[in-house]
Amino acid sequence: MMRDDYNYRFKLTDYTQLDRNRKRKVAVYGRVSTEHEAQIAALENQMQWYDDQARYHPNWEIQGRYIDEGITGTQAKKRPSFLRMIDDARQGKFDLIVTREVCRFARNVVDTLVITRELKGIGVEVYFIEDNIWTMDGDGELRLSLMATLAQEESRKTSERVRAGQKVSREKGVLYGNGNILGYDRVGDTYQINEEQAETVRMIFDLYLQGKGSLQIANELNARHRKSAMGLVKWCASSVVRVLKNATYTGTKCYNKSRNNNYLDQHRVLNLDASTYLYQEGDFPAIVSKEIWNKAQSIRINRRKAVALRDGKVTISNRSSEDIWVNKLRCSCGYACRRDKWHVRKDGSISYGYQCYNRINNGSKQKREEMGLDSEGYCGIRMYGDWKLEMMADTLFEQLLGDKHQILQTALELLKKYYRESSRKDQQGNSERKVQLERIDTRLRNLTVMRADGEIGKEEYQQLRDQLEAEKSRLEEEQKKAESVECREAMDLDRVEKALEELVHLKGKGVSRELVDQIVYRVTPVSETHFDWYLHLGPGTDAQAGLLVEGKKGNCVPSVNGIREFLAQEEGKTDLDASEILDSLPSEQLPRRPSRTPARNLARPSALRAGCPPSITNPPAQKWAVF
Repeated sequence: MMRDDYNYRFKLTDYTQLDRNRKRKVAVYGRVSTEHEAQIAALENQMQWYDDQARYHPNWEIQGRYIDEGITGTQAKKRPSFLRMIDDARQGKFDLIVTREVCRFARNVVDTLVITRELKGIGVEVYFIEDNIWTMDGDGELRLSLMATLAQEESRKTSERVRAGQKVSREKGVLYGNGNILGYDRVGDTYQINEEQAETVRMIFDLYLQGKGSLQIANELNARHRKSAMGLVKWCASSVVRVLKNATYTGTKCYNKSRNNNYLDQHRVLNLDASTYLYQEGDFPAIVSKEIWNKAQSIRINRRKAVALRDGKVTISNRSSEDIWVNKLRCSCGYACRRDKWHVRKDGSISYGYQCYNRINNGSKQKREEMGLDSEGYCGIRMYGDWKLEMMADTLFEQLLGDKHQILQTALELLKKYYRESSRKDQQGNSERKVQLERIDTRLRNLTVMRADGEIGKEEYQQLRDQLEAEKSRLEEEQKKAESVECREAMDLDRVEKALEELVHLKGKGVSRELVDQIVYRVTPVSETHFDWYLHLGPGTDAQAGLLVEGKKGNCVPSVNGIREFLAQEEGKTDLDASEILDSLPSEQLPRRPSRTPARNLARPSALRAGCPPSITNPPAQKWAVF
């Protein structure tokens, strides 16, 4: 154990350290929190005051002055001169730091105590003149902690006063920011339109409403040499999105888009909860109308979708794809996949292929191995054609559904049976209401005769008539509703049959996108010829199918290399029945009456609804069942 550490631990003191008249090498530290003229003048006064203190202490030899201007004292790491002073102290350039008061040294209790303890351990004392605190004194740390706590509390109160002032300024509509916003020039307390830049803003919104994405718009702006707010022809997708999200272009002031995390760290963080933004009508002209801006926000929000990341977490992507395979594909390396133009066929149509972003952005595994580089984490799966996915889908669903014509026939028979039973019950109800209405009409006629013959009085007649009229009105209303429902839900077997045929394409046109989207929730390429398909077959019933597709398109015959079912609730359930096919039909394609029994829900399991498919490397416990 070093001597200094031993003395410090067991409170053994070198009494020469208590002689304050000995020769001292001194560092002076000063700080002002803002760069305003008054604060700068105060700093000059501080330095003059330190010079006076040095004259009062002839044993002080000033080694350096460390000044931080316009910097808060709540965090030591944000003060370069302070950090440089501590580093010089570690190098033994001085043995005494002199500062005016604790709040000049630090406004954070933790920073104050940690730093003074470190300095004390290396033999450097800190003297707070106004507070008369010497850190080498026995009660120095206690008094220092009390004063530092008061300084920190003053920072908290100052922060609250600033927030209160900001609230008042927002209510008054004070314009925040330095005015560096594309399309506007700040003049005093308002904005004026910069027509050249405003044209760029309008161009961004126009292109976005035409259906272009943010990256396409950025490329277009770069191609047209449109300058940004910084005067540079340097556009990217994120800069375009910032323009699209900025409500200032509608002539509106927006507050609360960012804030300090706390009064100690004072780290500026973005407020991602747009519902807490505060909007106020501005006194400057709009570049785009509110209608255009709202349309752009609607498009932007609708394009967002949940995307599973490599670590299993879920994030929100601002891009969506109309291509179903882009939405379903997830490479075995964990990355999403992109569709690219592969080649143009002889008939002029375009053939597309897919490859993962890992290979696109980081290069191929094979290339790195050829160069003798580490290939771990890189993807070795080359681009594969869309025709492979289409052929595998046809083969897989052919095996899942078995005899499609039989499925269709069974479905139609079930529908006919259901509607016959339902129609029979409806007709029976209508007949009963008609009989009741006829009885009421008869009673009303008899009641009129009895009144004419004087058998009942006027009041009794009116009371009985009102009761019968009310009952008649109720039955007529029920009859009207029943006839309306019967007309609206009239069965059209031809239309139902057509909907079923379109859904499963029984005439050799391939599997419909609706069926793929409903049952397939992920396709994972393991190699160029091996693909794992993850399926949702019903409530609590998921499956994984391995498909092999080898050879060229003309002579390729995909094969299903087993289907393993997991999360099954019904033991031995390995096939789809007709009722499941019916329940999977979108309601708009199949006009049918609401079921009197709870419909089977083919939505994805909870983990998948959140956009997080089962892990590729750690799949759920599975049991084998070959279809």
